[in-house]
Amino acid sequence: RDFTAEAPDTRWCGDITYIQTVDGWAYLATVIDLHSRKVVGYAVADHLRTNLITEALAAALLTRRPPAGVIMHSDRGTQYTSREFTDFCAANNVARSMGRRATCFDNAVAESFFASYKKELIHTRPWNDVTEVRQQTFAWIESYYNRRRRHSTLEYLTPTEYELGFRKITDLAA
Repeated sequence: RDFTAEAPDTRWCGDITYIQTVDGWAYLATVIDLHSRKVVGYAVADHLRTNLITEALAAALLTRRPPAGVIMHSDRGTQYTSREFTDFCAANNVARSMGRRATCFDNAVAESFFASYKKELIHTRPWNDVTEVRQQTFAWIESYYNRRRRHSTLEYLTPTEYELGFRKITDLAA
C-alpha cells in the first residue's frame, strides 16, 4: 500500500469503472502515475474486454515512453489477470503488480480518482452514449484534472505543476 514513486513513470496504477448511459453502459480504464497522480493513459468503451485496459496502457506507453520495467499496479480483475494482458505487458517491458484478493485498499489511488471523476463529472448530468462519455472524459482529464485540479497529496499542486518540479504552492508565485 505504498502509493508513492520517487520519479515519474516508474510506478503506475490502473483500474476500470463504469458509467451508465441512456444507450447502456460505458467503461473507463485508466493508468495513473503514482509520482504525480497524473492520468497518463485511459480508454473509454462500451465493453469490458481486456483490450480496454491494453488500450489505456498503450496510450500511457505511447505518450510517456517509460523506462523498461515500469510497474503497473492493478486489482485482480479478470482483465488484469488475463493471458492477453500478461503478454501485452511482457512485450512492452511492463512489470505487473496486483493487490490482494477482494481488497479495494490496495488500489486506493485509482479508487480515489474514480470517486472524483464521478462526483465532479459523471454524476452532474445524464449521459446519452459512450461517444459523449468519451468526449467529455477527454476534456475533463486533459483540460481540468491533470492541469487545473489541485491535489492535497501534492501539497495542493496540480499533477502537471508537480511534474514540472514545483513542490509547494508558494513556488508558483515566486
